[in-house]
Amino acid sequence: MTLGSRQTAATRYGSAPGQHPGSFGVTGKRFWMGAAAGTLLLAGLVLAGLYSYLLFHTAAELFSVVVAACIFVIAWNTSQFVPHGFYLVLGVAYMAVGSLDLVHTLAYKGMQIFPGYDANLPTQLWIAARATESLSLLAAPLFLRRKLKLMPPTLFYLALTTVLVTTIFARIFPDCYVEGQGLTAFKKIAEYVIAAVLLAAGGVLFLRRDRFDRPVFRLLIASILVTAIAELAFTFYVSVYGLSNLVGHLFKLVSFYLIYKAVIATSLRKPYVALFRDLKQHEQELEKALAEIKTLSGLLPICASCKRIRDDQDRWTDLEAYLEKHSQAEFTHGICPDCTRRLYPEIEDLDKTKKRE
Repeated sequence: MTLGSRQTAATRYGSAPGQHPGSFGVTGKRFWMGAAAGTLLLAGLVLAGLYSYLLFHTAAELFSVVVAACIFVIAWNTSQFVPHGFYLVLGVAYMAVGSLDLVHTLAYKGMQIFPGYDANLPTQLWIAARATESLSLLAAPLFLRRKLKLMPPTLFYLALTTVLVTTIFARIFPDCYVEGQGLTAFKKIAEYVIAAVLLAAGGVLFLRRDRFDRPVFRLLIASILVTAIAELAFTFYVSVYGLSNLVGHLFKLVSFYLIYKAVIATSLRKPYVALFRDLKQHEQELEKALAEIKTLSGLLPICASCKRIRDDQDRWTDLEAYLEKHSQAEFTHGICPDCTRRLYPEIEDLDKTKKRE
């Protein structure tokens, strides 16, 4: 692909000159309009929480569930076009997280859908969902260079979700909340561990940032950091209707919105970005390979006596050094039979003597 064809592709898909390929193309006006709308939405949720915390919690969690389902649908339907398994793992993982969050919402104190269970049940489901989310964010970048089929990750997360829900409802899962006492030590430690795993996931993502379009990478990192902050907020509440709980859910809402921007909005509004980036990387690899091939093709000036090669700067280089520099070849040294007879005749005489004996 030539520079002209890249410019044509950028123009065709709406990238302005000088704009980073794959950027959202959002003007300052649209950005501030979106920020204002988001602020109003959060303010409305806070007011709803002051009126009825159960209303706030249900709305916030259902938003997360819808986003998780959308991520799954997009990842499932585009997996055949994406040359790696990152978005597939992320999509299936968030479907599992969304399922756990949905049960968590239905089990929340005051919903009265699961009789016989107290506030410990939704807290356990919360820890299970956040652990699944954090470990999946840590593992997903490992599949940036690997293509995955649909069924293996789907079956894995289906089995994982089934096991978690079963152990929680069977009261095998460790207690996370005790009425009258608040959070258990297990729950607090689990939140800190989850936050640490999220930071590690951000580090792994940073090491593989060259595989992402820059705006998408920034949104993913921001989502991970906001999720880690939310987990820390959840270590302080005493009541399931407390302020720390509300703040933690607000941060979770923001983190899921960032994931939405990174995965869904990018996939729907700029579906060529991932393909264009992978095409560009393959092009660079091919150009590098072609340059190496061209270096070792054509006429090479070589000395008829010492066999050294003259390079482009009129310097004479040993044949071995030249080939090692301009190819993937590596040398091991030995000595051929002719040179053995010429340089070490005594060895040949010794061999003849042994044969006569």
